Amino acid sequence: MPVVPDCAVPLQFSLRVEACVPAAETIGNVNKLGPSLLCIQIQTSDRSNAAAAGYYTHRADCLLPTMKKQHFNKTSLGTVALYFTYSALEEEMDGNRDQPQFAPLYFPEELHRREALAKDLEFFYGENWQAVVQLSEATRKYVDRIHEVGRSEPELLVAHAYTRYMGDLSGGQVLKKVAQRALKLPSTGEGVQFYTFDNISSAKEFKQLYRSRMNDLDLDQETKLRIVEEANRAFGFNMEIFNELERVGKTIKDEVLDGGLPEYDGKGDLSKCPYYAAKTAAGGGSACACHMAMAVLRHPTGQVIMSACIALLAGVAAWYLM
Repeated sequence: MPVVPDCAVPLQFSLRVEACVPAAETIGNVNKLGPSLLCIQIQTSDRSNAAAAGYYTHRADCLLPTMKKQHFNKTSLGTVALYFTYSALEEEMDGNRDQPQFAPLYFPEELHRREALAKDLEFFYGENWQAVVQLSEATRKYVDRIHEVGRSEPELLVAHAYTRYMGDLSGGQVLKKVAQRALKLPSTGEGVQFYTFDNISSAKEFKQLYRSRMNDLDLDQETKLRIVEEANRAFGFNMEIFNELERVGKTIKDEVLDGGLPEYDGKGDLSKCPYYAAKTAAGGGSACACHMAMAVLRHPTGQVIMSACIALLAGVAAWYLM
C-alpha cells in the first residue's frame, strides 16, 4: 500500500473496484488495477483501529457545532477548522472547475459547505463572528496543503473532495439529529446547517453518481497512486486537528475540579455506588467516581464529549456503509 512517509498515520488506503468495473485483477491491490479510475476506499487494518476511532471522534465532536453559545469559543475549534478547510477547498475547486482531471466532480450547488458553516458560526458567535474565529496551527497546515495542491497538482483535489464530502453525506443526517438532541438546538436547523444539503434529494443516489464520475476520470496508474497517497495525507491532517481538540478536552476535568463537585443531593442510596465502599475504606472520603462522572457530564463541554461518543458510532457506521 502506498503511504506518505512524512504523514505517520497507520491507515491503509486502496482503490476499490466497483461491481460494474471488470478492469482490475485483484480487489485491494493497487498494483494490479486496470486502467479505469476506481473509487477511493478507506480501509483500516486491526492495528489502525485506534487511529480510525480518533478520526471518527474528530468528525463527530470537533466537526459538529454542538455546544451552547457561552461555551462555543472554547469547544468550537473543529467547526472553525471546518470553515477554513472548506473555504480553501472550495476556492481551489472553483479555480480548477475546468481542469479535465477534476471538472466532472465539480458540484458547487450540491456540495459546497462554506456558506452553511458561515451561518452556523454566526448563530453561535453573532454577526461579528469573523472577528472572533482564528486559524489554528493544525488547520493552517491543512489549508496550506490544499492551496498547494490546487496550484500545482489539481488532480489531487479528488482525494480531498471525496474524503470530505462523501463522509459528510453518509453520516450527515444522523449527526445532525444527534447534535440537535444533545444540546437542544432549534429544530429549525440553526447551528447544524453544515449537515443540510438542500440541493441533494437522495444522498445515496448522489454518492453513486459521484463514484461513477470518479470511475470515468481519465487518469493513469501513477496519478491514481498519488490520489491514494493524498487521501492518506488528508487523514493525517484531520488527525492533527483532532489532537488539538484532544488537548482542549483534557481541561474539562480540571475545570470541574476547580469549580468544585456539586454536593450530593440526597437522592438515591450513595452506598450502592460501586466505588463508594472502596473509596471509604481507603480513607478517601465519600467522593464517588460516579459522582465525578455526573459532574463532568453536567459541564457543558462534557456534554459535547458525551454527544461525540454517541456520534462516533454513527460516524463509523456511515463510513463503512458508504
